[in-house]
Amino acid sequence: MREMILKAVANPPKILWGPFLPTLMNLGLQFPLMFICMGIWNINPIFFMGSIALGHIFVVYMGQKDPHISTMIMAFGQSRHISNNIYKSKGNKFAP
Repeated sequence: MREMILKAVANPPKILWGPFLPTLMNLGLQFPLMFICMGIWNINPIFFMGSIALGHIFVVYMGQKDPHISTMIMAFGQSRHISNNIYKSKGNKFAP
């Protein structure tokens, strides 16, 4: 039986050829670090362009190997909650 493949599942969102969430995390870490170093040590920001580009190339490479890395990061964040089990057992039980 043939079923329709949804575009969101087949093609996850990307920013400049990289997966959405790791790309935002890369920029979210690199830019504040750049501005802090500019403010404290008066470093020229052109030096940080190389590290931003290398970080993005690494993220694009990760996205080529596993295009659903953003979904995996979000699922990991949701599964790290500690649940209160009704009965004593090992591990987290998400259903009562």
